[in-house]
Amino acid sequence: MRIVTYLSSYFLIVFVLASCSGKQYQSLFEQKTPNIDTASQKNNSDIASYHIKPQDMLQIRNLQNIKYVVDESPSSSGTGGGGMAGAGQTYQVEEDGTVALPVIGHVAVTGLTRGQAAKLVEDLYRKNLLKDPIIELKITNLKVTLLGEFKGQGNFPLIRDKTTLVEMIGEAGGLTDKANETNIKIIRGDQRNPQVTYINLRDIQSINDPRAILQNGDIVYVSQNKRSIRNDNLQNVSTLTQPILLLLNTALVILSFSHR
Repeated sequence: MRIVTYLSSYFLIVFVLASCSGKQYQSLFEQKTPNIDTASQKNNSDIASYHIKPQDMLQIRNLQNIKYVVDESPSSSGTGGGGMAGAGQTYQVEEDGTVALPVIGHVAVTGLTRGQAAKLVEDLYRKNLLKDPIIELKITNLKVTLLGEFKGQGNFPLIRDKTTLVEMIGEAGGLTDKANETNIKIIRGDQRNPQVTYINLRDIQSINDPRAILQNGDIVYVSQNKRSIRNDNLQNVSTLTQPILLLLNTALVILSFSHR
């Protein structure tokens, strides 16, 4: 009977520890005191007002006469040079803050928003070469990172202005059945001062929440819901207890034979 008592005690300890266990990623980005991103609440157009920086990649094309901005055949990209990217030509902003464009040469774009840079390039082409150009400019290196209960995880490009959380979730194929849609975390800012915004997708007002407009470098994390965590814990307990129950049954059989 002493063996049975020891096994029962061991089983109880394992059960308690297993019930407290969970998968490692469930504890990512945990924060005791929420640090709300008040800066994004004050400025509802952060992504639209992104200012171009050196090393940014600009995709530029003239919708009126594409041959002056896009080469007829693809070419390899280099610093300040152009490379074929989809329907537009890609140019890298150099360290001096300029981008080298066909015919008009180096254009200073650092510090400008996407819209301001597009207007500047358009005005320069209109003045020097083209009649009524329509310039489309995209910053192609902006991205957000999606982690957790997304059907598709990883880095996703942030090309359009004011891309919302809901739109990016759609790009990722939606949330999994295990997702906790009431507590989605958007982490932004530098490493020394990360700021966290909490979005509850169960609230219809979250669609119009200006804090859900994504910015370059954002990390979006979706944890598991309580039901899935509970099911995983039960599965962990079941996996751990099966050999213990087998051992316990074996011990009981041996004890029953020994008392005969």
